[in-house]
Amino acid sequence: MNVSILLIILLTGAVATYLAGNKWASKVALLFSVGAFAATIATTLSFVNGEAVSYIALWMKTPKIYLAFQADGLSLAMALLTTALTPLIILSTFRNNFENQRSLYALILFMAFAMAGTFLSVDGFVYYIFWELALIPIYFIALIWGNGNAEDRKRAIVKFFIYTFAGSLFMLVSFIYLYTRTGSFLNISLYRAFLTPNQQLWVFLGFFAAYAIKIPLIPFHTWQANTYQKAPAVGTMLLSGIMLKMALYSIVRWQLPIAPLAAKNYMYIFVGLSIAGVVYGSIVALKQNNIKKLLAYSSLAHVGLIAAGIYTLTIDGMRGAFLQMIAHGFVVVGLFYVADIIERRYNTQSIDEMGGIRSQSPKFTSMFMILVLASVALPGTFNFIGEFELLYSLAQANIWLAVIGGTTIILGAFYMLRMFQRVMLGETNARIFADVTFGEGFVLVAIIAVLLVFGLYPKPIYDFVTPELVRLSEYVNRFN
Repeated sequence: MNVSILLIILLTGAVATYLAGNKWASKVALLFSVGAFAATIATTLSFVNGEAVSYIALWMKTPKIYLAFQADGLSLAMALLTTALTPLIILSTFRNNFENQRSLYALILFMAFAMAGTFLSVDGFVYYIFWELALIPIYFIALIWGNGNAEDRKRAIVKFFIYTFAGSLFMLVSFIYLYTRTGSFLNISLYRAFLTPNQQLWVFLGFFAAYAIKIPLIPFHTWQANTYQKAPAVGTMLLSGIMLKMALYSIVRWQLPIAPLAAKNYMYIFVGLSIAGVVYGSIVALKQNNIKKLLAYSSLAHVGLIAAGIYTLTIDGMRGAFLQMIAHGFVVVGLFYVADIIERRYNTQSIDEMGGIRSQSPKFTSMFMILVLASVALPGTFNFIGEFELLYSLAQANIWLAVIGGTTIILGAFYMLRMFQRVMLGETNARIFADVTFGEGFVLVAIIAVLLVFGLYPKPIYDFVTPELVRLSEYVNRFN
């Protein structure tokens, strides 16, 4: 199956959604997002059966740029995450009354198109275009449909845009430099580029500037919490569930195989920065009274652990990272959706103004509890599998890194369970909390099903991503 069909469906869907008008926009967007998910599954089945699932065509002669897309275990895993979460995110908005719905849903599909293109591209220049394209729709989604005071929202979103765009320019410079050395932007050519240790370091840092901001890592994180808070729930779910995974994926796909010597020589610095994010995010989350900010800092801690595992340069660390990226994508979307459901009913993000929901909606309470337990990596949930492999990879590098990194589980359990207690238990709030609707319950049950099924049986994903990680590790470890 031609892998570009997935991108065509999403791009066509964005245009069709806009042309459908406000009345039908959400339904058309949902239809095309489900179609994209079906196309990704079909591509995955073709890949498993050994059929070609790549596409390449010359786009420009000078410089030589190819429209080159490839579906392997890693890119398909992230494409499946993108196309599985997109219809759930769209469905989660059906209870909201947005102005200019056709623009909003068109932007959501266009963002999914750009993110899928980022995961599937194997030409560095085309990859960079998709990387930047993904920034445009989330900027407008957060700016136009976001929360709070307009000036505060504008300040937070513009800061996010400038930070991420500026960091990406360093990555572009790295790609241009690599082209002067190889005459190609194709990843396989860049992997084989002969670079001195000093050249590798500068190329590595160029990529790091883009990825550290997007993830984000300490000290490049200052845009995150305010942006997550000010963005609408749909924007926060797209950012946390999928968009930040673009950077984590790209470390494995681009940064490490191209500049492995720099990664090896300075491994402990980058692992240390990642672990610092785990500790910092966990401590700051303890002090939050705003539920979206608490979840934002919790996410900062979790993605810090993912980055730390990747930078150990072990197959266990990289495999654990992909398992955890998928698990985190589903659980964080579920948690932010829960926060949105509560905010719509109580019209507040303040934890102090919540409470007593359990007595009014036991089903909602049960679903929320499962998501909280998955977030803190309870055995039997998908998050436990990923975090175990990540901590194991850190232990291989240094046992103290694993001990410090494990604080995300201990502190995470404390602040998440305390948050659950304050939000759901206690005295009944004076305001009535309406029970979850069928649509709300469907989204939450679908997310929980993924977390439990792959928590009990992660082997399909484990086997799916491992062969490509083994292949890439030959480039990453070629100087050992």
